[in-house]
Amino acid sequence: MSLQNTLKALADPIRREIMNMLKDGRLSAGEISEKFDVSGPSISRHLSVLKDADLIRDTREGKYIYYELNASVLEEIMLWLTNLKGE
Repeated sequence: MSLQNTLKALADPIRREIMNMLKDGRLSAGEISEKFDVSGPSISRHLSVLKDADLIRDTREGKYIYYELNASVLEEIMLWLTNLKGE
């Protein structure tokens, strides 16, 4: 995990909202895309940035790709923030 890539990925409000959506379980790219007023390719790019930062994982099932949070990276970020805070 590159902390710089992770923080860059989290800097965008759309990507943060995508992660918020995924906290309730996996979603297809189409399900994610229909919640935003941006183009499909734009959502695809946001998903790619999150995936490159290891914040999400994807699984292909037939013609659909499903996305889910990568909890281990989120735990590493939380641990780093906790240590930074001094607790």
